[in-house]
Amino acid sequence: MANLINAERLTKAYGTRILLDDVSLGLAQGDVVGVVGRNGDGKSTLLRLLVGDEEPDAGQVVRTASASIGYLAQAENFAPDATVRDAIVDGEPDHVWAADATRRGIVEHLLDGLDLDGPIVPLSGGEKRRVALVALMLGHHDLLVLDEPTNHLDVEAVAWLARHLAELRDRGTAMLVVSHDRWFLDAVCTRVWEVHDAVVDAYDGGYAAYVLARVERTRQAAANEQRRQNLARKELAWLRRGAPARTSKPKFRIDAANALISDVPEPRDRLALQQFSVTRLGKDVFDLVGTTLDLPGGRRLFGPLDWSIGPGDRIGLVGVNGSGKSTLLRVLAHEQSPTAGRIKQGKTLRIGHLSQSVTELDDTDRVLSSVTRLRNETKLATGRDASASSLLEEFGFTGDRLTARIGDLSGGERRRLQFLRLLISEPNVLLLDEPTNDLDIDTLTVIEDYLDSWPGTLIVVSHDRYFLERVCDVTYALMGDGRCVLLPGGVEQYLEHRQSSGAPGGRSSGSTGRSPGGPGSHPVGTGERESGGSDPAGGVGSGGGAPAASGLTPAQERAAKKEIARLEGQLTKLATRIDHVHQKMAKHASDYARLAELQATLAELTDEQDSLELAWLEAAESLG
Repeated sequence: MANLINAERLTKAYGTRILLDDVSLGLAQGDVVGVVGRNGDGKSTLLRLLVGDEEPDAGQVVRTASASIGYLAQAENFAPDATVRDAIVDGEPDHVWAADATRRGIVEHLLDGLDLDGPIVPLSGGEKRRVALVALMLGHHDLLVLDEPTNHLDVEAVAWLARHLAELRDRGTAMLVVSHDRWFLDAVCTRVWEVHDAVVDAYDGGYAAYVLARVERTRQAAANEQRRQNLARKELAWLRRGAPARTSKPKFRIDAANALISDVPEPRDRLALQQFSVTRLGKDVFDLVGTTLDLPGGRRLFGPLDWSIGPGDRIGLVGVNGSGKSTLLRVLAHEQSPTAGRIKQGKTLRIGHLSQSVTELDDTDRVLSSVTRLRNETKLATGRDASASSLLEEFGFTGDRLTARIGDLSGGERRRLQFLRLLISEPNVLLLDEPTNDLDIDTLTVIEDYLDSWPGTLIVVSHDRYFLERVCDVTYALMGDGRCVLLPGGVEQYLEHRQSSGAPGGRSSGSTGRSPGGPGSHPVGTGERESGGSDPAGGVGSGGGAPAASGLTPAQERAAKKEIARLEGQLTKLATRIDHVHQKMAKHASDYARLAELQATLAELTDEQDSLELAWLEAAESLG
């Protein structure tokens, strides 16, 4: 494979801080490399050096003269008077650029609903990101350099982008990708570079392979350190007693990747957290009663919603850009009033709302004083005492970063500080709006670790599938037509539904056909919508009429529907029994013998539930 970029002994420093020190690396045709590392460790700087936007303090970068390099920076830079058409196709009319089916498909998937002749300036952050991506994708480059390409994209657009980049990878296009989205890295990349301590370590494989390899390296380093200490003790014994004692060397071996995690417990004890949540929050958190929000132009974002959110619930919320996810969080946080309906909330709620904006931070303040003034000593929800300085260290603020002005922090560091201040305020309800934006993977694992033992109600809006599946127990989707639907199959079920309904990537076109809800799932709004009634999957207001032709005879179709209704009835009764068992487990939390019996009963009921859900899915699939 021909080399596209070679970097030799690169060194780059800002002031007294050395970001890269004597780094040598290269990119060849077909290489797809994900770049990871903590915020501020030099990932974006490395990209700018490689594409020529910055010059190194020492060393050199050699680029193949004939290679075309496309670069997507974190911040879009469009001309003030540019239109979307100007940015993506240099002003070409539709009959010219749309004659190419590939180019037409990219524009339809990412820019559906945007006026190509409209100005770029008033577009939202997500829409500007899509325009920049499309401009890059239409360029037919040999190397794509992407700095946080998934920022501001919804989960559907991220999935489409991953598929498209995988196709380009298979055709030999080289890529260098900085991203905090671990699912995206695993779907696209074949190698990983980790930037840390002014060096770059290379790993083969995607993100999952990188994690396993890094754990292996850490274990080997620990083994070497243990061996060194043993040798030191042996030498000390020889100095004291003469001849050294005979000792056996420690043996470290990993038989397979799963051995690395065979003894790792579940990240969360859901029952214990739920009991603690009831103690801190009471029985009521949010009760939405006919809650509706309409935009000034008459478009309905969501509602009417009837939704009860209880203590300890961990809810992930997905949907296309513009479907109302951030607005729903603002309504729950009482920062915006609904058009109709009401929201009842518990009396002991302390709501922490992490918005997408970080403007509430004072740029003239210092990091340490900003945190210590909020609270010098905080007792976290886990019950362990932690000083502000220890929290700052865990979130990556050490040394000179403690006294840095907030205005001098990078976007990722400001986001980290915003989340840290939110934790110190000791909320018992967390509303997180795109919490992974601008954060590095190491910080995300710290946040995930805190949330594992955090006993409160959690509602997360995120395009990061890995983060959603890691911290949330259930997933709901705002469908863009007013409904909010439970997804037993998680994000994958949502994407399958969007694909089967023919909706263009990343844009809401309303919901047609059957609801994506699974057995026992339904929109949280129980009232009938103007567009339709209940559908076979338990959805309300799907607005799609009869399901597509299944190829079954009328008798077979009636039998399948009858079987679905029977299974749904059994699942509803089973869910009630499971709920009763959970209540009994909470009541007998200190009776270990009784708790063991209830746990066995719960396991049997859960197995039965899995079997019924599988039967439901098979019956539903038979209807087409």
